[in-house]
Amino acid sequence: MKITEVRIHPLAIPLRQETPPSPWAAGLGQQIIIQIFTDAGITGLGEAFAYGVPHAVCTVLEGFKPHLIGADPTHPEVLIEHLAKTSMLYGRRGLGLFALSGIDIALWDILGQVKKQPLYKLLGGTEAKRLPAYISLLRYHTPPEVAQVVARGLEAGFRAIKLHQVDLKSVEMARRVAGDRTELMLDVNCPWNRDEALDMARALAPYRLAWLEEPVWPPDDYASLAYVRQGGGVPIACGENEGTLYGFQHLLAREAADVVQPSVTKVGGISEWRRIAELAARRGVQIAPHSFYFGPGFIATLHLMAAMPGCTYMEVAGCSLETPLLQEPLDFRDGTLGVPEAPGLGVTFNNEVIGRHPYTAAAGQNLDVSR
Repeated sequence: MKITEVRIHPLAIPLRQETPPSPWAAGLGQQIIIQIFTDAGITGLGEAFAYGVPHAVCTVLEGFKPHLIGADPTHPEVLIEHLAKTSMLYGRRGLGLFALSGIDIALWDILGQVKKQPLYKLLGGTEAKRLPAYISLLRYHTPPEVAQVVARGLEAGFRAIKLHQVDLKSVEMARRVAGDRTELMLDVNCPWNRDEALDMARALAPYRLAWLEEPVWPPDDYASLAYVRQGGGVPIACGENEGTLYGFQHLLAREAADVVQPSVTKVGGISEWRRIAELAARRGVQIAPHSFYFGPGFIATLHLMAAMPGCTYMEVAGCSLETPLLQEPLDFRDGTLGVPEAPGLGVTFNNEVIGRHPYTAAAGQNLDVSR
């Protein structure tokens, strides 16, 4: 089998308008979908991280095309290793790794279809599981707005909720609405130095957070994260902005996290995510992957969670796209998600979005990249 064509689709599908409005909503409607075609009539579907600089990531993807055409797609780890070596000068972090991630996901989708197995079984999972899920809310202007969306999440059936506020009042109100039986997490997106983060962690302790996520700037200051973890009285989660197995080795060696959060569209795809998860499992650290996505990246994470040990909650975005990326709806009920059973990723790309929502420079003018 050989790769015959690679198509890259930079998209700008806006979020559905909801009340209350979020200041983040304008910046989240950016996606990069990758289709890899083969001479056997099998097509793989992938997704690269896109927020902020979609055209730049697409430029990197274009650079990989000559290395992909004619290659055998059924050995993803071998092919990705080759691409990683060709892009060593620019591909070990950031844009290059985002591009590799999307390609890798598509290659694994092809392999699952060749083997006629859903991806989770191909990765070593033995049976379909329903995975516990939490709703990951956007950021909102006021505590009463936070209370409103927390109540809506509970009504939708979620038993765990993640906030993105940076003030105590919003957390207090969320806990009041959610009650004692609901898990509450808080992702603050790296706003504080280590002393500020320590003070906030201690102030947040009474609200019984399942974790406090990325409280320190910069996100890879693992010494400061360890300092907050040791003295703050709140479990610490991080890793969404880390890129490689070696970065996670450093994170875990510093004992900087109770929960690690690799993102399959950022770390190099399924191949590298598996290595990171195996490392975390050996260290006895839980995994709650970053998956604030709507397409192949989200589905790939579902399969990985079903196949790998040590995983906890699946992150589900607390918003939806105006036009869905995938034809199949999520199988959500009673706070859990089902895993697709069809071969590969087990989902079908909604080709309608290509013509309706192409990305243009204007689409990124109001971007908030804090997600």
